[in-house]
Amino acid sequence: MSRPVSRVLTLLELLQSGGVRTVAELADRLGVGERTVRRYVDHLLDLDVPVESVRGRYGGYRLAPGHRLPPLMLTDDEALAVLLGLVAGRRTGITAAAGTAGETAAAKVRRVLPERLRHRLDAVLDSLTFTTAPAGSAAPEADVLLPVADAVRHHRPLAIRYTGGRGGSGESKDSGGSGERTVYPYGLVAHAGRWYVTGRDLSAGAERTFRLDRIDGARVLPGTFEPPPGPGPAERVLTALATAPYRHEVTVRVRGTAEEVRARLPRSVAVVVAAGGEGEGEGEGEGDGWCRVEIRAERLDWLPGLLASLDRPFVVERPDELRGLVADLAGRLMDAARGAPPPRD
Repeated sequence: MSRPVSRVLTLLELLQSGGVRTVAELADRLGVGERTVRRYVDHLLDLDVPVESVRGRYGGYRLAPGHRLPPLMLTDDEALAVLLGLVAGRRTGITAAAGTAGETAAAKVRRVLPERLRHRLDAVLDSLTFTTAPAGSAAPEADVLLPVADAVRHHRPLAIRYTGGRGGSGESKDSGGSGERTVYPYGLVAHAGRWYVTGRDLSAGAERTFRLDRIDGARVLPGTFEPPPGPGPAERVLTALATAPYRHEVTVRVRGTAEEVRARLPRSVAVVVAAGGEGEGEGEGEGDGWCRVEIRAERLDWLPGLLASLDRPFVVERPDELRGLVADLAGRLMDAARGAPPPRD
């Protein structure tokens, strides 16, 4: 490719990155004079590329907003980033519901790449393996995600048709039922392969967290609202997940500060609050601090191992059944430490 043509394409790439580029900036990036930059702009105009001239002290050139420009120009690193992003999105479930769109987008990117680069990227994708299983399909459809995001960004009310769940893994204390809802949406959160919107449900008069894959339709309403101060959207969603209604309500006191214990427990599983050093538990020294951990769980069998992994003294407040499971685990650990064989059935 001759250098003038190469520089014209580089100019196009610079303009595609967005914003207004001054003539001096473009001349410096291309290594040419300002008069040459203007000549290159004329070349783009001859090719029907909509380059606009912006007057004023901070003027220069920019592309007309919303215009789609062929060809797609990507460096090796950019092409790899795009394709790996599409693959990662499908694996994590973030784009699973739009799987067809992801596949066609990847195909379009590959189709316009030079053959040399296409083969190199295919080698990466064909040789790549993952250590985790693909996530289930829980990503929202575009006609739901886009209006929800628009309402969040501009602080506008949102009307949704929602189908509530009955609890389970990843289920939040969300809708309080199915049907039409009017919501003040505070934020969008992607967590563990699912999308959530958190906000105030005007129909229920309380804050709720909604899974986007359970929203059948979303429509932005007139008006605006002011988001309240306090926790951010991510913290609100994690708290909603940790306090979702399950079969067992577990309360445990753990020695240590709330910050120390939070660092060892997933925030979507446990709510940790400071409880102070007021003689809680047996044998604590003067000034020792304790905190209270609240967990909702459908089963209790995994909790003794979780509590043992804290490596801190703890006292089970409720339920009584959990104390027996902790004692059973302690006995098995003692047998393992002594090298005793397990009892035969």
